[in-house]
Amino acid sequence: MKEITCYLDFVSPYAWLAFERLPQVLEGLSYRLAYRPVLLGALLKAHGNPGPAGIAPKRAWTYRHVSWLGHSLDVGLDMPARHPFQPLPLLRLALECSDDGLVNRFVAGSILRHVWLGGADPLDPARLDALRAQLAEQLRSDEGAPERAKELLRANTDAAAARGVFGVPAFEVDGRLFWGLDSLPMLRAALDGDPWFTSNWERAASVQQG
Repeated sequence: MKEITCYLDFVSPYAWLAFERLPQVLEGLSYRLAYRPVLLGALLKAHGNPGPAGIAPKRAWTYRHVSWLGHSLDVGLDMPARHPFQPLPLLRLALECSDDGLVNRFVAGSILRHVWLGGADPLDPARLDALRAQLAEQLRSDEGAPERAKELLRANTDAAAARGVFGVPAFEVDGRLFWGLDSLPMLRAALDGDPWFTSNWERAASVQQG
């Protein structure tokens, strides 16, 4: 059984698209998939990357592209009322459902759908209350849960940066990192044992800096 870690931040439309595509991409394999929420903004800052929303023409293109991808993949995607938004409340809510920094597919999917279906404001207080109610059975009930969630998010993000994660979604398996929705076919090939990875994985990235 393969162990796969998915690093995600709910602010990323590609995280939503990849989340919906993963069951089809991994069909027929024996695997265990763990979702690890991270703060994308901190990863971008660590690598000096403004992100797509920091470049006006790229922002416009990205929103058009992901909207089309949601349509073409038949998974749906409605841009939220404002974007980017501060994802901390959603990340911390997710990690109030965790003891070890990992969340299950129900938690991840509930929050992703909250953001990416319907076109509403993800941080609307009434909607956040409804989301918390939806996750009630998953939430840890002890008084320390909110502070523990903050600590888990910091630890997740620091560990991801140390592993070389620079964006989301990112998938880690067998010590290799695969970034983005469009890496899913490559991830599947690696899981299938494609011999390309034995001889080309390191060599492809060893080009001298120009």
